[in-house]
Amino acid sequence: MKRIQKWFEQIAGISQEEIDRLARAREIFANAGLDVSGLGKPACWRRKARIQKTGL
Repeated sequence: MKRIQKWFEQIAGISQEEIDRLARAREIFANAGLDVSGLGKPACWRRKARIQKTGL
């Protein structure tokens, strides 16, 4: 499969420099992992109240 991919890249004119540049971009911009633990609660429970209760 890798050999077929290499042939395709040669036919399509994708240079090794372009492949290296793409790999470097993936290293830089890859997701570092998002903290999704806070998403376990519904959004309405996570938000602070906009209107504060005053002494009743």
